Amino acid sequence: MNFPFNGVTDCICRLPTTEQVAWNRMALVTTAEVCDANPQLIVSGELRALQPIFQIYGRRPVFSGPVVTLKVFEDNVLVREFLEEKGNGRVLVVDGGGSSRCAILGGNPVVQAQNNGWAGIVVNGCIRDVDEINGCDIGVRALASHPMKANKKGIGEKHVSITVAGTRISDGEWLYADTDGILISRTELSV
Repeated sequence: MNFPFNGVTDCICRLPTTEQVAWNRMALVTTAEVCDANPQLIVSGELRALQPIFQIYGRRPVFSGPVVTLKVFEDNVLVREFLEEKGNGRVLVVDGGGSSRCAILGGNPVVQAQNNGWAGIVVNGCIRDVDEINGCDIGVRALASHPMKANKKGIGEKHVSITVAGTRISDGEWLYADTDGILISRTELSV
């Protein structure tokens, strides 16, 4: 069933995945409370908080899932390729080098990500088509918005360790995001 969002591209609403239901239960516990309750994980480096540099986009301010990493610079071909896959509740974390010269994520790939079951997308760079993205039931974090589109050369690295917002992030770790911030955990957290 499609619902119009003020003349913007329609987003298809779906039932939540098992991972989303689990996080919704955990959402009663904020990222701040997780930090307060787990100082030993913070000291050991098993639980890390990203520096607070991201803007919140999309209709899902709270999301979590296993991390898939991607490193690109001003090129969005690999971003699109990932989001065309089934997400299965995963979170795509893109190190775009912090570039503010163009957007590496736009509305069409975000709609596709939502429809393919991705829980969220974190971009160390810019996005565009903000109104369209804000109409989608997915969590998106990015540094800012920018109207210019990215290159299309297909250059980048998949499934590599990246450093975003002062934090080293590896494929397969877990990301937890809410309005207080973003946490990275080496393992899935339980309440």
